[in-house]
Amino acid sequence: MAGMMRRSLDAFCITFWITVFLAAISSATPIEPRSNAIQELWSSVRTLVFPPTNRCKVYPGDPEWPSDDVWMKLNKATDNRLLVKPQPQASVCYSGPFYNAEKCAEITPVWGSSYTHIHDPIEMMSPVAQGMTCLPPNVFDSHNCSRGGFPMYVINATEPKHVQLGVDFARKTGVRLVVKNTGHDFLGKSGGKDSLSIWTHHFKQIDYIEKFEDKKLGYSGPAFKAGVGVQAFEIYKAAHEKGRTVVGGEGETVGIFGGYIQGGGHSPLTSLYGTGADQVLSFDVVTADGKFVTANSTSHPDLFWAMRGGGGSTFGVATSVTVKAHPEMTTTASRFSFTSKDIGNETFWAGVRTYVDYFIPNADAGTYAYFLLLPNVATGIFTFSMSPFFAPNKTLEQTQTLLQPWFTRLNDLGITFDPNITQFDSYYEAWRSSFPLEVVEKINATTGSRMFPRANFETEAKREELYQNLRKSSENNRVQVHFNIKAVDPANADNAVNPAWRPNILFAQQAVRWPVNATAAQILKIRQDFQTGDMQRWRDISPGAGSYLAEADRLEPNFGQAFWGTKYARLLRLKTKWDPQDVFFATTSVGSERWKVESVDGLPNENGKLCRVR
Repeated sequence: MAGMMRRSLDAFCITFWITVFLAAISSATPIEPRSNAIQELWSSVRTLVFPPTNRCKVYPGDPEWPSDDVWMKLNKATDNRLLVKPQPQASVCYSGPFYNAEKCAEITPVWGSSYTHIHDPIEMMSPVAQGMTCLPPNVFDSHNCSRGGFPMYVINATEPKHVQLGVDFARKTGVRLVVKNTGHDFLGKSGGKDSLSIWTHHFKQIDYIEKFEDKKLGYSGPAFKAGVGVQAFEIYKAAHEKGRTVVGGEGETVGIFGGYIQGGGHSPLTSLYGTGADQVLSFDVVTADGKFVTANSTSHPDLFWAMRGGGGSTFGVATSVTVKAHPEMTTTASRFSFTSKDIGNETFWAGVRTYVDYFIPNADAGTYAYFLLLPNVATGIFTFSMSPFFAPNKTLEQTQTLLQPWFTRLNDLGITFDPNITQFDSYYEAWRSSFPLEVVEKINATTGSRMFPRANFETEAKREELYQNLRKSSENNRVQVHFNIKAVDPANADNAVNPAWRPNILFAQQAVRWPVNATAAQILKIRQDFQTGDMQRWRDISPGAGSYLAEADRLEPNFGQAFWGTKYARLLRLKTKWDPQDVFFATTSVGSERWKVESVDGLPNENGKLCRVR
């Protein structure tokens, strides 16, 4: 009797979910024109059922996995823009059908350059997050080449309808969906084993708007509407040609209208104008139900609020973004370095300590300092590198006046350096000349970050405390990258940007490394100890502060508070409203605590199935 009741209940459940599924398809937003290819695709997908109670997304080998015929119909519906099993670039270095010694020899010496990867549909610039399954052997010998955390299929989207079809397909089949632009995210959010990826890199349209008005936002002025595939070097050049500039990252190949701007986005202009998300006037976006909408201050304002700082791959897939444009400006930059080699460690650290005293006045002056602390445990030598001190809207004389008090103290300590202070006629020229090209992340390191607020610098005792913690990290062999910056709050911007950005004076990063040949267990232990050790020290001296979601560690504890602070509760509610089926997922994104990538080696990477947390 019990068996009969159970079978009856199972039959009822199957009938129920088929009914729900067919109703969802019949009510789905139509994509016009409704071509025969699209009708044929949805006719095929009607036979697939993905109950939302399934523990994991659908993967090859599962009964629900779409057949090759269904995938080909998706290809036809998307104007033949479906890439089938695109291979990792380094597959040419390993024995098998893709082996090509000549091509391997070409890519190996330039593997670390971002330009080697930005035009590839699957490559990520965080190989540790990918799973380290296919790199050139002399970079890291994985002994073979497997797909690891790379997607199985990619829609090379160039129109909103391509994005709609991909989102609808993932929602209706249960296949994992990822969104990729250029792949810069430190945490590897643009990857996912055997997933369907929507590649937005070729949304490249840029339109200049001489006068954009939004009375509710209180803005009236010039703007740019740009496709999400537009990169920093492209929008900066376009803006410069109009006598304008925009708030974007320092990295030239970053796609600033995708994950960068949706996650907040710090910039060399942030001390003057705020974060990248503070500049957004409107989004064109495909939502989780497949609709193509405009989100702004009056149309879907809650979605607009969430996407300005709430993170990419979470609430929808943006196809274009409209942002404020600002005037071009004279900009001055300074690049220099000094080491402990000739002056000794104590004098070196005394020089670093003097700099800490100027973090507040420099940030308040609207500058952006990008500097590194580089330890060498083998030699015992430490290096300070200013790369650069960047002063937008400041002349050479103004910048010299600002820096001279610190430089005088360095000279008094006997620290010699060449400040190389240079004035440029425009922000664009200064940016092109001053910042290093971003590179592919190390194969044996990960980075944690912390925002240190003004309170950490307001007294001598607090400045000394922070300095001692930075020195301790260097002495523990942690490479540090720092940004002396504040994120002004333009017109009291109401958006999802992490509140910790507003009082920030120092955005700090430190990296932990492990032996290249370490086992998975050893790597995990090193990474966990890093979080409970060096990173926890930084948290302890900055209670209530936070971290930056795009430049952080996947093991960041309590990531909701760290990345969004008091705004996380509202973001969770909006995630449930706009994506009730969790079509979108990215590690440490809003609502991601409901899911986990069950990686094959137990490490925090994308090489595994995405499943609900038990």
